[in-house]
Amino acid sequence: MGVRHALLDLTPLRRSAPFRRLWLGQTLSRLGGQMTLVAVMFQVWQTTHSTVWTGAVGLAQAVPLLALGLFAGSLVDRVDRRTVYLITTIGQAVCVALLALQGLFGHLPTAGVLSLVAAQSCFAAGGGPAARTFLPRLLPEQQLAAGLALNRISFQGAMLTGPALGGLIVGGLGVGGCYLIDALTFAAALYGACGLPRMAPGDEPARPGLRGVADGLAFLVRTPVIRGALLTDLATTVLSMPISLFPQVNAERFGNDPRTLGLFLTAVAVGGVLASLFAGSFTRLARPGLVMLGGAATWGTALALFGLAADPWTGLAFLAVAGAADTVSVVSRSTLVQLHTPDALLGRVSAAEQIVGQAGPDLGNMRGGLVADATSGTAALVSGGLLCIGAVALVGATTPGLRWFSALAARGAESG
Repeated sequence: MGVRHALLDLTPLRRSAPFRRLWLGQTLSRLGGQMTLVAVMFQVWQTTHSTVWTGAVGLAQAVPLLALGLFAGSLVDRVDRRTVYLITTIGQAVCVALLALQGLFGHLPTAGVLSLVAAQSCFAAGGGPAARTFLPRLLPEQQLAAGLALNRISFQGAMLTGPALGGLIVGGLGVGGCYLIDALTFAAALYGACGLPRMAPGDEPARPGLRGVADGLAFLVRTPVIRGALLTDLATTVLSMPISLFPQVNAERFGNDPRTLGLFLTAVAVGGVLASLFAGSFTRLARPGLVMLGGAATWGTALALFGLAADPWTGLAFLAVAGAADTVSVVSRSTLVQLHTPDALLGRVSAAEQIVGQAGPDLGNMRGGLVADATSGTAALVSGGLLCIGAVALVGATTPGLRWFSALAARGAESG
C-alpha cells in the first residue's frame, strides 16, 4: 500500500482523453526536441570548438522568451488558447524543417543556425504559456499535481532517450537526419492539439498591450509565494546550469565522441525519471515550498560535486542526483504556481514561469560558457553550484510564506 501511494498517479491519463492525447503528442515532440539539442550543440561545437558559442545556443533561445514572453502571456489571456497553441506549434515545426534542410544540403554558418534556433524560440514564447493553462481546464483540482508530475516524466523521459538517440543519429545520419526526425515528431504534437476543446479566456480577459503585462507583473510582485518560487528557480538555473559545459567535458573525458555527449543529459534524465516514477512520495507532502527549496539546494550540491569528480562515471552519478532534485523542485514549483493563480491571470503567470524555467537555463548556460572560457570547466561548475546553494538559502530565509504554506490547508479552505 505504501509503495502504491508513492508511485506516479496515472489517473489523469485514464480519466481525460484530451489530456491523454495532448500528453502523448507533447512526449514525442519533446523527444525530437532533445535530439535536436544534441545536434545543434554538436554542430556548433564542431564548427567553432568554443564554449562561448555553445553557450550562445542558450542565448539564442533565451532572448526571444525574455523579449516576447510576457506579451505572449497577455495574448494567451485574451484569445482562444487552443488556437495560439496550434499556430505556434506549426511555426516551431517550420523552423526545425529549415534546420533539417541546411543540415542535409549544406550547413549554414553558426550565426544562421542560431537565427533558426531563435526563430523557433519566438514561437515557443507563445506556445509554452498556452500549454501551461490547459491542465486546470482538462483535470479536476485534486488531479492537478498528478498531471504536472506526468508532464514532468514526459519531459524527463524525452531527456533520457532523446540525447542518446540524438547522439547515435548524428553519428550515423549527421545533424540533418536528426533535425528531420524532430520535424516529423511535430505531427504528433499537432494531433494532440487538434483534440483539445476550445480554450476561451476567463470572464475577465487581459487588457491589451502593456497594461495587460503590467497587471500580470503586479500580481507576481504582491504574491510572495509565487515570487519566491520563481526566484528559487532562477537561483538553480541562471547560477548553475551546466549544459553548455558538456561538450568541453565530453572532449576532456570521452574523446569528443558524439555518442557519449548525449550521456550527460541522459544521466540527468535518469535521476529525473526515477524521481517522477515515485512522485507520489513528494507531491502528497503538505508543504511544497519546503520540498522545492530542498530540491533546489540538492541540485546545486550535486552539480558542484560533478565538477569535482575525477572519475567520469562518478560524475554521471552526481548528474543523476541533480536530475532527481530538479524534478522534485520543478513539480513543487508548478504546483505552487497553479494553486495560487486565478484562471484569468494564468497565461501571464505561466509566461513568467516559462521565462524562468526556460530562459533561465539558457542564460545560465551562457554564464557557464563564459566562466569556463575565462577559467575552467571545473571552476564554472563548482562556483555555480555554490552560488545556487547560497541563493536558495537566501530566498528561503526571506520568504517565510514559502516555507510554511500548506497545500492541504489551502485545498481544505477552498472546499469549505
